[in-house]
Amino acid sequence: MKEDEVLQLVKSDRKSGLQTKAVTNRLEEVGLNQLQQQQGTSAFSLLLQQFRDVMVIILLVATLISGLLGEYMDGLAIIAIIILNAFLGFFQEYRAERSLKVLSQLAAPQSHVIREGRRLLIPAEQLVPGDIVLLHDGDRVPADLRLLETHSLHIDEATLTGESLPVRKSTDAIMKSNLSLGDQENMAFMGTSVTRGRGVGVVIGTGMDTEIGQIAHLLQSAERASTPLQIRLEQLGKLLIVLAIFLTMVVVGLGVLNGEPLYQMLLAGVSLAVAAIPEGLPAIVTIVLALGVQRMIRRRAIVRKLPSVETLGCTTVICSDKTGTLTQNKMEVVQLLSGRRRIDVSGNGYQPVGAFTENSTPVNVAKILELQRLLEIAALCNQAQLLCNGDGSHPAHWRVDGDPTEGALLVMANKGGVDAAYLEKNWRLMGELPFDSERKRMSVLVENGKDEAFLFCKGAPDLIIQRCEWQLLDGRLERLSAGERARILAVNEEMARSALRNLAFAYRPMPLGGGNKLDEHMEEGLIFVGMTGMIDPPRPEVAQSIKKCHEAGIRTVMITGDHLLTAVAIATQLGMLPPKGKVLDGSQLDQLNDDELADQIEEIQLFARVSPQHKLRIVKAFQANGHVVAMTGDGVNDAPAIKQADIGVAMGKGGTDVAKEASDLILADDNFATIEAAIEEGRNIYDNIRKFIRYLLASNVGEILVMFLAMLAGFPLPLVPIQILWINLVTDGLPALALGVDQPEEETMLRPPRHHGENFFSRGLGSKIVSRGLAIGIVSILAFNWAYKGNMEQLAYAQTVTFATLVVAQLIHVFDCRSERSVFARPLLQNRLLVGAVLLSFFMLVCVIEIEALQPIFHTVSLTLRDWTVIGMLAVMPTILFGMGGLLQQRQLRMAR
Repeated sequence: MKEDEVLQLVKSDRKSGLQTKAVTNRLEEVGLNQLQQQQGTSAFSLLLQQFRDVMVIILLVATLISGLLGEYMDGLAIIAIIILNAFLGFFQEYRAERSLKVLSQLAAPQSHVIREGRRLLIPAEQLVPGDIVLLHDGDRVPADLRLLETHSLHIDEATLTGESLPVRKSTDAIMKSNLSLGDQENMAFMGTSVTRGRGVGVVIGTGMDTEIGQIAHLLQSAERASTPLQIRLEQLGKLLIVLAIFLTMVVVGLGVLNGEPLYQMLLAGVSLAVAAIPEGLPAIVTIVLALGVQRMIRRRAIVRKLPSVETLGCTTVICSDKTGTLTQNKMEVVQLLSGRRRIDVSGNGYQPVGAFTENSTPVNVAKILELQRLLEIAALCNQAQLLCNGDGSHPAHWRVDGDPTEGALLVMANKGGVDAAYLEKNWRLMGELPFDSERKRMSVLVENGKDEAFLFCKGAPDLIIQRCEWQLLDGRLERLSAGERARILAVNEEMARSALRNLAFAYRPMPLGGGNKLDEHMEEGLIFVGMTGMIDPPRPEVAQSIKKCHEAGIRTVMITGDHLLTAVAIATQLGMLPPKGKVLDGSQLDQLNDDELADQIEEIQLFARVSPQHKLRIVKAFQANGHVVAMTGDGVNDAPAIKQADIGVAMGKGGTDVAKEASDLILADDNFATIEAAIEEGRNIYDNIRKFIRYLLASNVGEILVMFLAMLAGFPLPLVPIQILWINLVTDGLPALALGVDQPEEETMLRPPRHHGENFFSRGLGSKIVSRGLAIGIVSILAFNWAYKGNMEQLAYAQTVTFATLVVAQLIHVFDCRSERSVFARPLLQNRLLVGAVLLSFFMLVCVIEIEALQPIFHTVSLTLRDWTVIGMLAVMPTILFGMGGLLQQRQLRMAR
């Protein structure tokens, strides 16, 4: 079908696109442009899942038995606790589900469209049939499009057709029917990626009405994969279940041998197993990860894949692109070479206001032919747009839609009077060879109103000079001699040393009527007209972030396609390149094989003039040496290296959809400092998971031991089942969650990265769990012995004292879990949420002990001030003893240093 027939069919206009009313009506008719996704777990299903746990079912059965035996109050109380526990678990999981759903929407792709004659950037899901879509290098095709215009447009359709090479697209009508997708060269399909060139297309299918939507009909949505962290915790949980059940069976057996009623011991054993088994660990990890990821969002880092949060804490090398990540990505032309003139250009940002001066003397642009031609090439050989969001009186009102480098050239041209009105009056664009990272240049074919055609070209100075045979000097053509070439290259090198990014400009006359097809061989015999030097200053906060990374044992390496001297200047300013740091450019890199590169890479701080293949090799070389690598990038060419890296980082503002799809982490502000913040947050999340594992398991060990020791000593039950379940609900749950959102310690970014295969119980965590759990169990059984004194009439009183001692000891121990060193190493009141959780738990403990209406339910009696004093003294003993031991150990380590 021809282009006009397609436009007529979808009732759209090539130049003005759709009207707002038409868009609204079509959205109501066809729905959002998105594939149907698996329905999330409903709230009711989440609630039911809380009652499907084997231990809960056993507990319900045991409760039923106790009810049949006449223990109605106990049965009702246990059921109430089970229901409360279920609702707490439901609330946590529902919040995690909602958090993850919000996260999945943050990195939604966007699309450039023409509506009502204006170019807009909209969420891709808002596209409707008839929308006019603009495609650029690096975009993901947002819907099924019939192409109306192409300029060297190549699309990677491997995800849809399996074709390994990108397909060159055209606008020609195809008269054959029943064509395979790969043969439909005038179509662009949803989900494929633009690898080169640009184009314009009209939407003919959205959502499930696209080709990829047809495939989605046949597929079942995959379940969300567990993170490696969750898998390890699940394995840990299974091991602990076996151990807890074994110890529980021993406790039950000893209790029966001591003369305790079988049904009571069975109920106590099941209650103890429910309390001791950390069946909620994977769920808590999901919650902590989701909450941590939301904190990352507030710090401008969007996590696309949860496993990357765990990997962030192991990062040992950050390979960072320069432009936009280490620098501000606001290019500005400050100097240019025109003939033999060195001209300075003033201005501020993208506001097209500034002056051209030579030795502080104003320059009349219109009277210098080579300068005028340079500005024309800069404006025409350009894909950016200069936009104004106000009256234009302030630099903040102006922005560039497109590449910042091209935006700077457009701003420079506007300062010299070569604006949109000038171009429309004097020039007409006929064809284009887009910029390519391999070719490092761009060319356009243009005609003017004087029946003249030209090829305008811009690119890397060293490459452009090689293709030039002439130069425009003082308005005349002169042969470009070897001496002039050397002079130009010397100026290029001098400007580069000043951290300027240089581009050269050239042209050649072309025959009229030659069509709009350009080939690379036409970029020969060019006429050199000049060179621009622009600067992208370093971001002011990056130097401090790089310093923090170095303190954290993380190497920062710059990888850039820029000129070596420019890269060295920026790296030196940022502190990335020490005085004798080793640098390597692409040509030197080509001379090394992979093994040689891996041998030398530990000494290299900077890679310049690299290609996409080089970036991939660099990442692999670091990984071959055992490093965990974070790689930043923004373009299609960066995608392979981003995907290969352990942590792929894409730019949120300037990044292409392809780069974002390949990434694990997206920087919303394109700022290196955000990577450092994300790594700190990643380390803190892992630390917090270790904290609540330590707390939960030590508490579980204490609960099992107090029962075990009592049975060994021939004591009656020191805790009744309802008390064990209450501890599981109140004492274990709330403080553990509060630990999961604890603030990072001061030394979080002062210690080396942990090994990615590190065991949970490494760095002494296992011994801390056992020793603290043992201490809690011992002080609790001491409290029971003190209160019981062999008098059965004192049993309820002794059980209440034991119950209170165990709870208070755990609540005090939670503060010890905040630091790997000592409870005294951090301010006790720093984590207000934890303080609140502890106070609430203690208040609830006092309520079940002191409120008469609750005493029959929880088998408690009122305690005196003397009792509470003894309880407090016993409960605080483990934390004080281990805290003082930790301080002493830290002091010895400092003295040893």
